[in-house]
Amino acid sequence: MKIKDSKIYFEDVAAEELAKTYGTPLYVYEANRIRDNYRRLQKAFQTRWPQFKIYYAVKSNTNPAIIRLLMEEGAGCDCASANEIRLATKLGAKGEEILFSGNNLNEEDFAEGAKAKALFNLDDLSLLDRLLKHGKPEVLSFRVNPAIGKSNVHDSDVMAGKQAKFGIPWEKAEEAYAKAVDAGIKRFGVHMMTGSCVTEPDYFAEITTKLLDCVGPIAKSLNIKFEFIDIGGGFGIPYTPDEKPLDIEKTATLVTKVFKEKVAQYQLGEPQLVVEPGRYLVGDAGFVIGRVHAIKESYKKFVGTDIGMNILARPVLYGAYHGIFVDKKSEARNPKSEIVTITGQACENADAWAKDRELPKIEVGDLIVVENAGAYGYVMSYPYNGRLRAAEVLVDQGKHKLIRRRETFEDWLGLTI
Repeated sequence: MKIKDSKIYFEDVAAEELAKTYGTPLYVYEANRIRDNYRRLQKAFQTRWPQFKIYYAVKSNTNPAIIRLLMEEGAGCDCASANEIRLATKLGAKGEEILFSGNNLNEEDFAEGAKAKALFNLDDLSLLDRLLKHGKPEVLSFRVNPAIGKSNVHDSDVMAGKQAKFGIPWEKAEEAYAKAVDAGIKRFGVHMMTGSCVTEPDYFAEITTKLLDCVGPIAKSLNIKFEFIDIGGGFGIPYTPDEKPLDIEKTATLVTKVFKEKVAQYQLGEPQLVVEPGRYLVGDAGFVIGRVHAIKESYKKFVGTDIGMNILARPVLYGAYHGIFVDKKSEARNPKSEIVTITGQACENADAWAKDRELPKIEVGDLIVVENAGAYGYVMSYPYNGRLRAAEVLVDQGKHKLIRRRETFEDWLGLTI
């Protein structure tokens, strides 16, 4: 996104043009930003450890056009359910290009993963016997909980540690791999995912060290080889004005340094280093355009828009901050003019999702743009109060196209008949 003469543009397409063409609320994604994010991450790690692979966390944004764009760049698909696997395969992902990292799996999940020949990344030892009923996998990974975790978003986004539901406690990891060996499995990987939206490079080196110190002795004790070591995602982006972006070059330097040291220490050969980002690839490439429909002077000034908690859930769910800009009025990030609270149209007081923001003087009919909505935006939306899901548009090389039509009354009603 850029601002020129107070007007907001996505690449070279004006926000006003998109709103007139597709209506509001509207999700907009910049293709070039997604490509740049992928290439920056790929280059940072691959130049330091050539055996490097990115699996895109499909859950962060499931639009087929976004997934296809990242697959064209070389990404595999990190899937968390049977339907995400179906989506990946429909887009052309095959076999070990799909990493299946769901939790609390049901029989449909096992069957679909086995059918796709996906890389199973089991969240618990108890799942192994159930998986084996669907056939013995060529490669098997377990998700290890290294007992440390972190999130710059919300406590619920800490994915490891004693309060987390995810992964096998690292103390029990050898038992899991021993059982897999006894079942006749010969090829292995290992995985962890400890947190979300972390912007401190040192943290990624710390968790990589912990994981390798866990699995290194296991490899020796059981005489197995880890073909890939997946350190998860969690690469953060800045949401608030005072946050600094993750230094991905420093992160890659620190991670690959300890990776090389530990691989040599435990004689692990040259395993593939794997990451599975979602937010880092698509988060800052997505925006929501909304229209101001009402202004209410009450005990405070409320600006009523068609962007609500049902369209963008993160502010209400996590207390998350998203920057807001006003088309034709914003010259700089969060310019100071008046203090207002931005609300949606839901019959919930929680729908006052951006409280006491300093913004230019807003009038009915104005367009607002919410930034950093590319990850966990549309995928978490829902049709509360009959306020239906937004459309999605991709801007690429100055051109724009609809990549998901707006939900209609017929769509909404159709599920009940």
